[in-house]
Amino acid sequence: MITVSVPDTDTADAVGDVGDDARVVVWNPAVEDAPAEHAEGITLACLAHRTGGRKVYARLRELPNLQAIQIPSAGYEHALPYVPDGVALCNARGVHDTRTAEMALLLALASQRGLPQFIDAQRRETWEPYETAPSLADKKVLVVGYGSIGAAIGKRMRACEATVEGVARSARTAPDGTTVHAVGDLLTLLPQFDIVVIVTPHDDTTDRLVNGEFLSSMADDALLVNVGRGAVVDTDALVAELQTGRIRATLDVVDPEPLPDGHPLYSAPGLVLTPHVAGFAQTTDKRYVALVHAQIASLRAGKGPVNRVN
Repeated sequence: MITVSVPDTDTADAVGDVGDDARVVVWNPAVEDAPAEHAEGITLACLAHRTGGRKVYARLRELPNLQAIQIPSAGYEHALPYVPDGVALCNARGVHDTRTAEMALLLALASQRGLPQFIDAQRRETWEPYETAPSLADKKVLVVGYGSIGAAIGKRMRACEATVEGVARSARTAPDGTTVHAVGDLLTLLPQFDIVVIVTPHDDTTDRLVNGEFLSSMADDALLVNVGRGAVVDTDALVAELQTGRIRATLDVVDPEPLPDGHPLYSAPGLVLTPHVAGFAQTTDKRYVALVHAQIASLRAGKGPVNRVN
């Protein structure tokens, strides 16, 4: 019997029927120890958003037959240090692609077309036309971190008639035909692009990737969009560059996070800021539920869990 734990009854109801050889139980390891009647049987543990840390994974470590942990996010670096030996850590790759790509497009369009200025003028009950705000069409967009989310962003940018190229660890041609450059070529690429989208995970290789040298290499009036991880950008360097008015930025993620009251990013010129909401998908959403069913099917077939990252 495959036993899947989910963090709440709403998620259990959304997952629904899982077949005669599987069952769904409700357990949130962030709240309590595993119920005695289920502890030995749990095969796949699905965690809630913003769940982690030593206490949660210590409870998971007590499950003798646990095969996999399903986290609800695409990013997984926060969980890796705590995963019990021999247990698969699985991220939610694919679940958040569309939502994150939508936000990247929204942020880019909002900045390009001057939406913050118009909203501010409306609040002040003032008519302030800005007819010359630049279009997204015909702009060159560089997506740094051209994986599944990067490809979803590229697709939407192309729908707005922008030209898109990507950056990844090594140069290649992506399955969608996009030219993907090696990350080592970034500094020579940056001056050629109008919009630079960051969607990389955060690890030792990407920490403060967007530093002073990176920002100073961007073209005049270029736009930086970050929907990846806050620590990929050197916040102090970005504030300093924005203060010059030479470039603009739109950020869904920041470092530190949450951003403290009064932080200079709030008042930085040319910045549009959203509070890390780009890719948030509830565990009751159709795509997350489909992932849970795919996990069960894979375990049933003896193939092991999908989306394993450790």
